[in-house]
Amino acid sequence: MEKKGTRIAYFIALAIVVIALVIAKVANDGSGFVATGWALFPPIVAIALALISKEVYSSLFLGCVVGALLLANFQPWQMVVNFIGAGEGVGMINAIDISILIFLVILGIMVDLMNKAGGSAAFGRWAKKAVKTRSGAQLLTMLLGVLIFIDDYFNCLTVGAVMRPVTESHKISRAKLAYIIDATAAPVCMLAPVSSWAAAVASYVPDGFPGSRISMFLSQIPFNYYCILTLVMVIVTSLLNIDYGPMLTHEYNAQVKDDLFTTPERPFEGADDYEEGAKHSSVLDLLLPVIVLIALCIVGLVWTGGMWDAESDNYGNFVMSFSDASAGTGLCLGSIIALVFTFMYYWLRGLITFEKSMEAIPNGFIQMISPILILCFAWTLCGLCRDNGLQVGTFVEGVMANTGSLAKFLPAVIFIVACFIGFATGTSWGTIGIMVPLVCAVFDWDTQMTLLSVGLAASCAGGVCGDHLSPISDTTIMASAGAHCFHLNHVATQLPYGITVAAVSFVSFIIAGLVQSAVVCMIIAIVLMVATLLVIKAVTAKKHAGVFAEMAEADKVLYNK
Repeated sequence: MEKKGTRIAYFIALAIVVIALVIAKVANDGSGFVATGWALFPPIVAIALALISKEVYSSLFLGCVVGALLLANFQPWQMVVNFIGAGEGVGMINAIDISILIFLVILGIMVDLMNKAGGSAAFGRWAKKAVKTRSGAQLLTMLLGVLIFIDDYFNCLTVGAVMRPVTESHKISRAKLAYIIDATAAPVCMLAPVSSWAAAVASYVPDGFPGSRISMFLSQIPFNYYCILTLVMVIVTSLLNIDYGPMLTHEYNAQVKDDLFTTPERPFEGADDYEEGAKHSSVLDLLLPVIVLIALCIVGLVWTGGMWDAESDNYGNFVMSFSDASAGTGLCLGSIIALVFTFMYYWLRGLITFEKSMEAIPNGFIQMISPILILCFAWTLCGLCRDNGLQVGTFVEGVMANTGSLAKFLPAVIFIVACFIGFATGTSWGTIGIMVPLVCAVFDWDTQMTLLSVGLAASCAGGVCGDHLSPISDTTIMASAGAHCFHLNHVATQLPYGITVAAVSFVSFIIAGLVQSAVVCMIIAIVLMVATLLVIKAVTAKKHAGVFAEMAEADKVLYNK
């Protein structure tokens, strides 16, 4: 019955989409749909269909088709050209970042290699002895996510590979693991001065800003409530075992029914069958390849930024080289060398034979097919909606044109608008690129410097929030891949958590606009966040008393073995 109901809802949604397109065609005067409200329609179609059908590939594909059709002003051949990206600056060919796809495949190979050599199994054995509680496993996942702050893609996949055996041994659902990974990816990168994100945000500041551009990035950190409160939420929910919404179902199934996935979908089926290897492995057999990977990726990033280029302005300057780094190229370079090291290390250790190690190459690629497909469609959809396409940003600029009189309340408005753009387009960098110049234009640099910092923080926080919650976001997709979690399960379970933080952040930005004191506002924001979670815990515990009792009993059984 549920499947039949889902099909009916899906076909009704498709009919609504077709009717809306007919209305758009009839109502349009021939001027097109660029920089109009219709620019938001393609991502809305993709997100709505994905949430209704629980099937992400066709939903993203149809969203891309709608975007290409609107951009082509309903000309069939031009729609095909726009979708493919044949010389138009938009579409699939132009949107796909090959270096990131190569990086994905290499990490997939490394993860499979670590499993075959016994590194993952050894780490799982250590974790069972060293990490005694579910809270400890979740906090360790968060700590690793915070430490790997150089890039969000790298963060998602590396943390997932290392922590899957740990969380599995403590019966933490894959949805919860995906949430913790996602919560310590983009939010942490946005708070780290030395990261690919710092460079991207600083580059959006217009000329004439007083002080260095990196100083602008630093000034927004104390007011970036969504990123800071997301970390607070992970800590509090881990320590107090707070679960609610769909996440509660996933955690109940993991603890009581020993089902880490809840739904039948297993996008990485068989990938978590950890092997022992040719001889007894140790924790170092997992940690050393990961450490080498991190070190070489940092080297690759600063190399692309001109660290060792005598003709570059960044020659010999680590911070500036990191700021100007090309993330995709740097990560690709570092991961390729790390993969070669991992092969050699395992062969010399006698953990795996040459023939078996070669099996990891196609296996690693196969494991990454799902996130690669989703990423390709998501990038295509985002490209169709951005500056060279339907220009969502230009439309939003027009909507926000005359809001300067609401100066003290504007940070909260900026946060909501940035959330909406980030959610619709699936990109935080693109959203921040749209919002930062607007913020710099609205506030006076000489007389409203603190308010400008709050506004910049609101645009950055909103971009991260929208990106964090969006089903078509690349980091959301990467977090699902890193946790080996069905993508729409991650989206559905993360939404209530993210919305909770967004609501508290919105109130905090109102207070920050009025008070304009970083320390006072930060204390108020953290107190509000903790108080909100305690209220949720009390309400949920009363409503689902039987569920929590079963989960507590299952915990006793697990830890008294």
